[in-house]
Amino acid sequence: MRFTKMHGIGNDFIIVNCLGEMGDQLAAEAKEKAAWLCDRKFGVGGDGVILVMIGETHRFRMVMYNPDGSEAEMCGNGIRCFAKYIHDHGFTQGETDIPVETGAGLLRVQANLDAAGKVSTVRVDMGEPVLKPSLVPTTLGQGQDKVVDESLVLDNRTLKVTTVSMGNPHAVTFVDDVATYPVAEVGPQVEKNAAFPKRTNTEFIQVLSEGEINFRVWERGAGETLACGTGACAAVVAAHLNGKTGRHVLVHLPGGDLDIDWSAADNRVYMTGSATEVYEGEIL
Repeated sequence: MRFTKMHGIGNDFIIVNCLGEMGDQLAAEAKEKAAWLCDRKFGVGGDGVILVMIGETHRFRMVMYNPDGSEAEMCGNGIRCFAKYIHDHGFTQGETDIPVETGAGLLRVQANLDAAGKVSTVRVDMGEPVLKPSLVPTTLGQGQDKVVDESLVLDNRTLKVTTVSMGNPHAVTFVDDVATYPVAEVGPQVEKNAAFPKRTNTEFIQVLSEGEINFRVWERGAGETLACGTGACAAVVAAHLNGKTGRHVLVHLPGGDLDIDWSAADNRVYMTGSATEVYEGEIL
């Protein structure tokens, strides 16, 4: 199994090309070994395994597995790496506007090229945020059209959360100082809370201004990571719904920055950020 190690602002992935004749076999092997591949001491190490596959109705489909072996519907940083991989390795024949099938539906990516013709940043149409509680899904806010600033009771504290799905579930909470907040303690409690039947990603947000926030995340099935693209999108949607920011926000994540725009014109969320190829390898 050959692989390519990539990262999107520190959120790192093991990319496996499953486009060839042996694609189905490679995909099955990568799925079986996903937890081992992500192990940073005994495997390659990563926040997820991403399979580059042939789509059902389009040329490309992205499948991702978390470090615990569970399948993720979508990953914002991952899809930027996916876009860079298929463009820079010649699979798009130079096209830069690319539809990609994901577990969260069809998404479009726009690859921005550097002087050498390689992908430097990627703008992703992340689709419309889903706010209806039953579709996030969450049991909070039953009978409401959205969950904004609702109380969530944990073991030793009560959080105010706003829930958003960007193809995967998110619970966003606002804190005074994100750098000192006990993310490793609180994150697992929110992830596995009974209010989230499919578990949830949890974003801890410090608002700096109308157009700028600091961000930390506890990812479902992965723990705290340096970045989460869908989480950054959910955070901006939640911040605007709570009247804390505008719709166009620069998000400072531990691994780097993402530009997030929740368009008032079409209700879709657009994410722009970098993608980096680190090295190629082979598992014998």
